[in-house]
Order: sequence, then structure tokens, then C-alpha cells
Amino acid sequence: MGAGPTTEWVTATPGTSLRPFIDRYIGYRTEGFEPGVHRGLPSRHMTFIVSIGTPIDVLAQTDPAQAPDSYRVVLSGLQASPAVIADPGHQHGIAVELNPLGTRVLFGMPPRALWDQSVELTDVTGSIGNELWERLQATTSWRARFAVCDDVLGRLATHQPSAVELDRCWRALVASGGQIPIADLASATGYTRQHLARRFRAEFGLGPKLAARVVRFERARAMLTAVPPFVTIGQVAAACGYADHAHLVRDVNALAGCTPTELVAEHVPFVQDTEAASG
Repeated sequence: MGAGPTTEWVTATPGTSLRPFIDRYIGYRTEGFEPGVHRGLPSRHMTFIVSIGTPIDVLAQTDPAQAPDSYRVVLSGLQASPAVIADPGHQHGIAVELNPLGTRVLFGMPPRALWDQSVELTDVTGSIGNELWERLQATTSWRARFAVCDDVLGRLATHQPSAVELDRCWRALVASGGQIPIADLASATGYTRQHLARRFRAEFGLGPKLAARVVRFERARAMLTAVPPFVTIGQVAAACGYADHAHLVRDVNALAGCTPTELVAEHVPFVQDTEAASG
């Protein structure tokens, strides 16, 4: 009888200059799973994944108007709907937990430019995107691979950051788990709620209310799929600031395209499962 499925997760903190914008690197390798598909779910992070070996096949984009595609290094903006990604049963690569504030610093553009879209990194960075992919194919240890990421991404991080008030708003929203009232965010900046919504959407591609929903959903998803799991969906709803069980179910349906029960049933280790990763 052959060995069963195996997973390997290795995390690392980026170099000092990158830490305000990249939360961590996650090296992953999975083997022996049944081929299938995976939902690429909304998150507080940009999707930034470097494949090692097999490319990443996106079968359905978050924006139906964008055609399916295959990526060596996929970079995607924030999103409020799921993508459908092929899972060949084996995956290998590095996920870069890039918060949206790093988009200006690394790529010289607001995260709004990538809202609801996926691109090959070379489309944004030119040859340095190829350098990142090629060097990671030729490097075998996780430590050396993370050093490559520090080197290449550190050379990209030369652009001006987001406005200070938008930086503070995003960080406060994430720190609250999506539960801070929008009025409090506006008050902290001296903006009206309407002006904050306009500035926030122009920078990130979505308004602060929807961003709060995404952050809250991501926390709930982590709890729903945790091992051992929370006892009830109602407990998860209460912990994450939903009004009730039904409110959580509606948001999961809207953002993941399925029910919480289906989300848990479909769950297998994947790149996006950052809470499953351990150093």
C-alpha cells in the first residue's frame, strides 16, 4: 500500500525592509491528494504565489470577463468572489503574504489597479519577475529560497507608499478583524464617511465596508476549517462579529460561493491556508 497524502509547510519572516508590507513567506509542498479544484477565496492579502515546477492553472477568474489562464508567478488584487483553481493533487511553491499597502512600494501602483484581476508577475515587473521564478526553480532549500525572495523583492521596493491616512485605515481595519465601525475609521482621519469611502475605493478597489466584510470572512473561514474545529457555526459567528448564524451564512455564500458546511467539507490543505502553516 502506498503512502498517503503528505503536506509540508515552512514559514519565514521577510527581511526588515519588507516587513511593513509582507507579513511572511510560506513555502509549501503537497503530494498524493486526489486531483480536483480549489476555491481561491477573498483575503486581506493580495494573491502572490510563485510556482515551483507545475504552473498555477486558474480555471475561472474572480471577474468572469477575464479568461482562464496559467501562471508561473501569479499576482492578483483584492477580491470579493472566489476563483476556481485546478488542483493536480501535488503543489509546490512559495506564497508571499503581501498586504495591499505593499503594492505601491513594490510595483509603483495602487492595489486598485489589480482589483478583481490576476496577472503574470512579469506583466508588472518585466524581467525581474522571470528572475524570481528562475532562481527559485534552481534553489532547493527553503532558507535559500526565502533569501532569494528577500533579494528580488527588496530590489523592487523602491516606490512611494500609500498615503499615511489610508495606511492607518487599512491597518486598523485588519487589526480589528473587520469589526471597527466605519465611522471610527473616518473620525481617525478627519474625513467624512463619504470622503473616506471615495479615497479608500480609489486606493484599494473596494470600499471600507466591503473590505471589513472580507477581513471578517477570512477570520471566520480560518475558524471553520481549523483543527480541532469550533463547536458550532454560531460560535464562529459570535467570535467574528456577525449579528447571528444567518448573517455568517449569507456572507460565506456571497464571498465563497458556497455554504459554511460546504466550505468545511471541501477543505484540503492549500497555498491560501496560511493559518495551517507552521514554522
